[in-house]
Amino acid sequence: MTPTFDLTGRTAVVTGSSRGIGRALAEGLARAGAAVVVHGRDAERARSTAAEIARATSATVHAAAFDVTDTAAVDEGFTRIEELLGGTPDVLVNNAGIQRRAPIAEFPDEDWDDLVATNLSSAFKCARRVSAGMIERGSGKIIQIGSVQSQLARPSIAAYSATKGGIVMLTKGLTADLAPHGIQVNAIAPGYFATELTAPLVADEEFSGWIARRTPAARWGEVEDLVGPLVFLAGDGSGFVNGQVLYVDGGMTAVI
Repeated sequence: MTPTFDLTGRTAVVTGSSRGIGRALAEGLARAGAAVVVHGRDAERARSTAAEIARATSATVHAAAFDVTDTAAVDEGFTRIEELLGGTPDVLVNNAGIQRRAPIAEFPDEDWDDLVATNLSSAFKCARRVSAGMIERGSGKIIQIGSVQSQLARPSIAAYSATKGGIVMLTKGLTADLAPHGIQVNAIAPGYFATELTAPLVADEEFSGWIARRTPAARWGEVEDLVGPLVFLAGDGSGFVNGQVLYVDGGMTAVI
């Protein structure tokens, strides 16, 4: 472990990390030496995941459960997290997100509202809450999880794409406010990744064939592919990296 990728002594919170990509991100930070808070809406699932990561890494891992779309719950949740960690976390990873699919002419208001609240507003609310302590300390890392749909669109996911495009501009806007205080804000935009949530798509031979043809790397991403970029953005090696979007997509956004 070189100093650039050593997070020993750092503290981190990963929203939406009780399963899927978020879980892999939380475990990756723990393996790099950070004390990590696993977050989710389901308290029991968050505690179970935290315990699994602690056993696998021997790191200090806590659990927190609150609704990241609710301002009061975010304030209360991070107050408890600060008590657990002994202060403002060094790293905030805004990973919480959902997907809703429907043709645009049939897209329900409630699905739009849920997507905006979970994918975009939650990142704003968590970053706003944590940034005050980071400003006071004069350091911090905020890492947003976007998507290739921050840049590319497909049928039936216009609303999702809009929220992930919003993450890109929120990242840039936060940089304008926070970089003068020694805080780096960046985003990771995953391509198509094999997780428990995408398992039906992975099993679909036609769709997986399209992924292989459309992606220069000719495969689905594995969640471990995201850990190195995350640890880089969370550590000292990215001290002069501000407002950037790192596409981890096997080259999908580089070609037509």
